[in-house]
Amino acid sequence: MTDACVIRVAVQSAAYDTAAEIDAAKAAGGNVGAVVTFSGVCRDESGRLAALELEHYPGMAEGEIRRIAAQAAERWPVTSLTVIHRHGKLRPGEEIVLVVAASIHRQAAFEAASFLMDFLKTSAPFWKKEHLADGTSGAWVEAKDADDDAAARW
Repeated sequence: MTDACVIRVAVQSAAYDTAAEIDAAKAAGGNVGAVVTFSGVCRDESGRLAALELEHYPGMAEGEIRRIAAQAAERWPVTSLTVIHRHGKLRPGEEIVLVVAASIHRQAAFEAASFLMDFLKTSAPFWKKEHLADGTSGAWVEAKDADDDAAARW
């Protein structure tokens, strides 16, 4: 299915326009009957967090995200997939990641979007460091077993 699916991947520091990305995914996909989006947002961890700093390996991160998206396109009849992942220092409430999956029917879009997020959490080479509200630096965020469990279901 990859040949029929338009895949767009971006890793950037700048904010993105979710509505414009949805419109682009619909236009790229042709016969679209469903669009599913996921937007990951920086939490404030109950007021504890001032910012989350995301680092990545340029080129490697994009390549891995593209590989995961291609796998999704092979598994489900999606017409377009968009993944935008931000890097740099992000404040609570700012968007971190956007996944847009377009397809003729909703189930494929839901499954592909869920698959993408589960594997982005476990496979994409990003590292997160906490900056605390009290002005100190927190720890690097450790991987969670729940993320591995989510990916294992596929």
